[in-house]
Amino acid sequence: MLANKSVRAYIGLGSNLNNPVSQLQQALQAIANIPITQLSKISSFYQTSPMGPQDQPDFINAAVEIQTNLSALALLKQLQAIEQRQGRQRQIKWGPRTIDLDLLLYGNWVMQTAELILPHPGISERNFVLYPLYELAPSLKLPCGKTIESLLSNNKLDPLY
Repeated sequence: MLANKSVRAYIGLGSNLNNPVSQLQQALQAIANIPITQLSKISSFYQTSPMGPQDQPDFINAAVEIQTNLSALALLKQLQAIEQRQGRQRQIKWGPRTIDLDLLLYGNWVMQTAELILPHPGISERNFVLYPLYELAPSLKLPCGKTIESLLSNNKLDPLY
């Protein structure tokens, strides 16, 4: 399924199992190979505490900016296929994972279906998403009109890589 024109989208990446840095690097290569999609920018890698159960390793998080001619749902399917190839298992909500790829923003689209919610819910409360997004696009505005900068809390995340 194709979009009518090229759309700028943002994807969040996270891993805390099986060499997380390597998992992110492998996912970045796979994202770069998604059909009719161009990887534009990659954020630094950030080490963050788990959001859910605390009895798991810290996460390595990043974000990317892409230009794609895929529809939002077709892009989501591509991301889920990458997760499957890298051994993602969905057993515990917010639990440990080899790779997590979240479609954060797809242009200025706002949608809510059983398969996909855009913008991704929780962006505004997650520093591990906000800091990489801010690094990629400091003046980025969410469809609601709020800027990423205005959503950043006083908590500072320093890039790991």
